[in-house]
Amino acid sequence: MNQSNQTNKTNQTDHRGSLVVALVPAAGRGLRMGGSVPKQFLSIGGEPLIVQSLRVLQAASAIDQIVLAVPSADIEYCEREIVARHRFTKVTRVVAGGAERQDSVRCALAQIPSDTEIVLIHDAVRPFVTQRMVEEVVAAARKEGAAIIALPMRDTVKQVRKDGMIERTVDRNPLWLAQTPQAFRRDWIETAHRKGQIEGVQATDDSFLVEWLGHSVAVVEGSGENIKVTRPEDMVIGEAILAARKAR
Repeated sequence: MNQSNQTNKTNQTDHRGSLVVALVPAAGRGLRMGGSVPKQFLSIGGEPLIVQSLRVLQAASAIDQIVLAVPSADIEYCEREIVARHRFTKVTRVVAGGAERQDSVRCALAQIPSDTEIVLIHDAVRPFVTQRMVEEVVAAARKEGAAIIALPMRDTVKQVRKDGMIERTVDRNPLWLAQTPQAFRRDWIETAHRKGQIEGVQATDDSFLVEWLGHSVAVVEGSGENIKVTRPEDMVIGEAILAARKAR
């Protein structure tokens, strides 16, 4: 990105002395979707998933800057067709991601300003996030140090043996389904990713790494609409969500 633009944005927010920076890992190839187009660039409602996610972060008052991690071959395309075309002025960096999501987050973490207080991480392929979720998870992270958006488990949960037979029914009351965005104190998430890389810990989400360090993580209830688009059928569900929102 243009260095002068980054400097101008930094100057606009430095008076606060503590930035909230959103990291958007979008370097995955989306193999479960099939086809040759990475899922973050697939369109729902006429717009790429990544554009819809970035639009919410751009509009959220809690977010000062955004760092986007994409496949190295797509950096120029994203700068031109995603960031510039849609006027995402909060995007100050577009960086090359890694082979795994965890690698992409670590690459983006290396590019955040030194006066960052809170780091918010949101999957590019969760396009139905809301500004309410962003604002509330950031507020919770400021208070508790770490927070995630999640949903209470509503289905009956079965623990199944390797032979395909039910071993037991699990109490679902304390179980929640983790979503993004997730927000953390900068020092906590940086330490978590650094130690995770050194010790070879592979996390299913960023909260896992922070929990692994021994920190408590708060939960903010999300929405069933905040789906992660990973399979072809999710595109159909996504179109239905968009239609319902327009009807409302």
